[in-house]
Amino acid sequence: MRVFVIGAGITGSLITRELSKYDLEVHVIDKAPDIGWGVTKANSAIVHGGYDDPPGSVRAQFAALGNKMYDELSNELDFDFIRTGSYVVAFKEEDVEYLKELKKRGVKNGVSNLEILTSEELKNREPNLNKDIKAALWCPTAGITEPWEVSIAAIENAKDNGAIVHLDEKVLDIIVQNQKVKKILTDKGEYNADIIINAAGLFADEIAKMAGVADFEIFPRKGEYILLDKKLKGLVNAVIFPTPTKKSKGILVVPTVDGGILLGPNAVDLPKDQKNNLETTKEGLNEVYEKSKALVPSIDISYSVKTFAGLRPETKNKDFIIGATKIWGFINVAGIRSPGLTAAPAIAKYITEKVIPEDLGLNLSKKSNFNPFRKRIPHLEETNLEEWEKIVKKDPRFGRTVCFCNNVSEGEIVEAIKRGAKTLDGVKFRTRASFGRCQGGFCSLKILEIISRELSIPLEEIKQNYKNSWIVKGKVRP
Repeated sequence: MRVFVIGAGITGSLITRELSKYDLEVHVIDKAPDIGWGVTKANSAIVHGGYDDPPGSVRAQFAALGNKMYDELSNELDFDFIRTGSYVVAFKEEDVEYLKELKKRGVKNGVSNLEILTSEELKNREPNLNKDIKAALWCPTAGITEPWEVSIAAIENAKDNGAIVHLDEKVLDIIVQNQKVKKILTDKGEYNADIIINAAGLFADEIAKMAGVADFEIFPRKGEYILLDKKLKGLVNAVIFPTPTKKSKGILVVPTVDGGILLGPNAVDLPKDQKNNLETTKEGLNEVYEKSKALVPSIDISYSVKTFAGLRPETKNKDFIIGATKIWGFINVAGIRSPGLTAAPAIAKYITEKVIPEDLGLNLSKKSNFNPFRKRIPHLEETNLEEWEKIVKKDPRFGRTVCFCNNVSEGEIVEAIKRGAKTLDGVKFRTRASFGRCQGGFCSLKILEIISRELSIPLEEIKQNYKNSWIVKGKVRP
């Protein structure tokens, strides 16, 4: 039985890993040169509690359940996950009433230990928040992670368990015969397929159209962000939400797993033909700054490290589209907007434990030798001196620092290349090299030289990320 997952983002990668637990030939295809480079690499990185989603919605079905799975998942796949908790704050009396409604909704969705705090209780926990806040909804189960790290970890583990990974390969068409999936055609070849799982993010509607089940549309919703330096670590201890609106959860102040502070996103609905529009705007970033400052008045924009934008796949119904279709073997996992990161582990299990066996009528057999564990690249900044010395004795490259902002060694970069990094961004997302204050200003050339050496390719062929993102074009002088 050949199963193809289209899309190696957070949802597709976790589905691929879940499928690799069974006696199946599992493939995952992504048009990007690396894992998690779509919606997954540019979002708020929050594992939501699950109280915000309307009871009865597909989102509510998976959010709280997925949240509960992250402790075991992070233990098995060895990625960063911190249960910081979150606060939804209210500035007006009517907002306080809305917090009570959110709490009721959360209870219906299966979220535990929700609590409404007074302004005095909140001040003791988060002294840097606006003093005009009247109350807050506290959700202790919310957390933070790095979505791309989760995706990379899941694909590495799936690959160790037999999954076949196709990167930098674009799906061009899907062949259907007698109302069943038959083949996938790509720009690199064609493959027989028994089951196709459409987890293509912003482009899931286009993949569905290829299979003849184009009964939904995906619209891009852009969110702009400002990342602040790790020197501000501790400015907030948990995720800070304003009272949400009908359009979005609002502009947030979020601690990151490596100690920075993330501000954003705003929400700008774009036309359907702008699924690659990642431009930041003066107006958007000003909105992010002003609304973040309303939550935390002491925010200092001079500590800004970078700005960026991400796109979320929105549907008219503002809900996930998950399940089998009229084409046997074609399964949609589409419209995975917020809280998609949170829901992804639960969605993956639902596909393997409900959709395939019940909706397709196939009994899957679990492997007896599945290995659930994957170890991350050792980051020496997080190890004690004694362990570091042992590692350096075995491999001196771990004693040579390349990225000084995040203390990333040459050994870590070499290991990232061994695991599949072929670009500067491939190294960055696996090691955090060039993620710091200088944003690669001091370490990029050294990383280029290491990639060139390890892959035996000239510097001119190495890209930042995609095909046209060249870094150096040639020598200035002989």
